[in-house]
Amino acid sequence: MSDTAKLQVPGKDVEYPVLSGSVGPDVIDIRKLYGQTGMFTYDPGFTSTASCESGLTYIDGDEGVLLHRGYPIGQLAEHSSFMEVSYLLLNGELPSQAELDKFSHTITRHTMLHEQLATFYRGFRRDAHPMAVMCGVVGALSAFYHDSTDITDPQQRMIASHRLIAKMPTIAAMAYKYSVGQPFLYPQNDLSYTGNFLRMTFGVPAEPYEVNPVVEKALDRIFILHADHEQNASTSTVRLAGSSGANPFACIAAGIACLWGPAHGGANEAALNMLREIGRPERIPEYIARAKDKNDPFRLMGFGHRVYKNYDPRATVMQKTVREVFDALKVSDPVFEVALQLEEMALNDPYFIEKKLFPNVDFYSGVILSAIGFPTTMFTALFALARTVGWVAQWNEMISDPEQKIGRPRQLYTGPTQRDYVPVGQR
Repeated sequence: MSDTAKLQVPGKDVEYPVLSGSVGPDVIDIRKLYGQTGMFTYDPGFTSTASCESGLTYIDGDEGVLLHRGYPIGQLAEHSSFMEVSYLLLNGELPSQAELDKFSHTITRHTMLHEQLATFYRGFRRDAHPMAVMCGVVGALSAFYHDSTDITDPQQRMIASHRLIAKMPTIAAMAYKYSVGQPFLYPQNDLSYTGNFLRMTFGVPAEPYEVNPVVEKALDRIFILHADHEQNASTSTVRLAGSSGANPFACIAAGIACLWGPAHGGANEAALNMLREIGRPERIPEYIARAKDKNDPFRLMGFGHRVYKNYDPRATVMQKTVREVFDALKVSDPVFEVALQLEEMALNDPYFIEKKLFPNVDFYSGVILSAIGFPTTMFTALFALARTVGWVAQWNEMISDPEQKIGRPRQLYTGPTQRDYVPVGQR
């Protein structure tokens, strides 16, 4: 491909550099477009616009590829741990055993929340959505940890990153405990990151909590699969907030707010509700017919993806994991059989094949989380917990980028042209 792209505009021809990444499509560098032509590009949803340069995560939606720092997500989910993937995203390389031990120790020692934050929870209504609580509590962290808000100091940025990764499970577990009227449990340092979260969520002070290793592994895997996903809406929100120089806690709170949207973080809850609505495997043909009917508002949730036009590589791991969890917990749920048969029918139906409507990660993760015991209101909070590591890694990368500047999208203005004010008595 040529190293320049030519653009013809009224009155002149201009050329722009073509930049190549290590893998993926080339991009046309249009930073000088407005200065040279007096024009902007128009790209609603930024579907054809690269907003930044990043070395964290690569997605090839057509081929169903997801890489973290070059490592396929399937390999990481199968062989790694969430702490190891967190280290990888933050530091660029997989850790040695000593590095992993030190990192895990650091995260474990940051899991407690300032005691005054317990009273902060009590300011919320008991029926508040966990994401509303998390938005407020994470944003409030900047009022307690002043020693890690100087974004120009790499050491403070790393401390803030460690704190956010470490405290998010505690914040999420406390949001759940508050909603069900149970006492908060403090972190327990001899447990793993995921095991500790399970205990803080489902344990009670009256008796010891025994972590089920199959459930622990399944949830750790879900965390890995949600750790980062390139420049999605919430990650872009974190970067945009960070571009103004906002403190890291405020940036992550902004990401949580964006993730709350049903089109982003709420998809697994919608998929589970759909499977429950279908109810029994014998009703699947009826719902597939409804999905094909353009006049029927019903849509199959958990199928297709904004980016993936092939099988979501994360869904393959989830299908195996859901069977392991159901076997370990001895769950007999028709929803799982509906999920398996619906997937099989959709994958062999010409309509779904033609439209590339393959199952995505949300199709299975909601079923797993429900089997473990999480209410649907916690699903997005768990997503935020896992995605925090991706957010802080992206935020750190952005702050360290010498070409970073405050985000300022342009617009195509279609409102009234200039007009004169008329006093109210003359209108």
